[in-house]
Amino acid sequence: MTEMTDRGVQIPVVEAEEIFLQTSQFPALNPPIYNEKENTARQEAETAPYRAADALVRPPEAAALLQLPDKMALDQNPAAVYLAGLSAGSRRTMRASLNTIASLLTNGAQIDAFALDWARLRFSHTAALRSLLAERYAHSTANKMLAALRGTLKAAWRLGQMSAEEYQRACDVGTVQGETLPAGRAIASGELIGLMAACAQTEKLAGARDAAMLALLYGCGLRRAELVSLDVADFEAGNERGTLKVQGKRNKQRRVPVVGGAVEALTDWLSVRGTEAGPLFVRIRKGDRMTGERLTTQAVYHVLAQRVSEAGITVACSPHDLRRTFIGDLLDAGADIATVQKLAGHANVTTTARYDRRGEATKRKAAQMLHVPYFKGKRSPALSDVPKEQTEAE
Repeated sequence: MTEMTDRGVQIPVVEAEEIFLQTSQFPALNPPIYNEKENTARQEAETAPYRAADALVRPPEAAALLQLPDKMALDQNPAAVYLAGLSAGSRRTMRASLNTIASLLTNGAQIDAFALDWARLRFSHTAALRSLLAERYAHSTANKMLAALRGTLKAAWRLGQMSAEEYQRACDVGTVQGETLPAGRAIASGELIGLMAACAQTEKLAGARDAAMLALLYGCGLRRAELVSLDVADFEAGNERGTLKVQGKRNKQRRVPVVGGAVEALTDWLSVRGTEAGPLFVRIRKGDRMTGERLTTQAVYHVLAQRVSEAGITVACSPHDLRRTFIGDLLDAGADIATVQKLAGHANVTTTARYDRRGEATKRKAAQMLHVPYFKGKRSPALSDVPKEQTEAE
């Protein structure tokens, strides 16, 4: 059958029955069976040519273009200038991030941040680097490295090594999206009692010192760096209470009240240490010989690890877990989140909200409203320990 068009051309017209007859002559095709392993392998094989790592793989001579030919003076090195404007703790973290970026940009070459020519970076480098960081690291770690990259590129622009347009183009990469659960854990009240009891059972001077340290970590929510930076003059004693002047992040000072068992533990430690000017928590050498050396942040880790072992706590905990428990317990007790923010020294209330456990309790309560009908079968692990004779008798 044909049909005449407007231009007088005859075209064949295929009826639906003819289409059915033509398709019915083909053998029946079985529907494909989904295989998760084969599907995953197929997807990886298809996306392999487009991975971000391949965008950074270049010949050795091309990677060498990003390396400085000669050693640059530190006052002209963008990485050194950027790091010099950070605090001691941030400087160590961001330098490690820049070293990782330098290694990735130079095809795994063993160079540090000071040997890379940051002014040569363009959008093609930073875009591929962002994708690679998103593949290999958590979103928070990747964004931290990107922040170090942007800061170094800004330093290169301020030093006159990059034009404004080159700087803007190289920095025009978005952040890595994601959300993770808060790290660490909350310390139970029984564990806290065990830690303080372990300190009280020793007759050495370290017992009183460690008890005061743990009391301030939990009772005042101090960070490790804030704890070890305290001096005797920072504590103002009062009638059954006291006040600490704490030096927080970014040189921000705050006053934190010391009450209850915390002020008692600190008063007992001062009676042993003395009220002479100097660091509040000092190192105690072998033979119970007290020195005037200030404790380090790593020493706080060792002290807590020792007391955790003595208390018989099987789950590891860090000094920051005591601070995390301090914030969570205050919020559970009904304290205003803005007040808790000031006590903790957070710059943003959203940071304090991450420690709020009340949402988890609400979700748990809502989940308990459901009833899952479950019946233990004969092959249930709970019945596997029952003797065969007893099962047959039943």
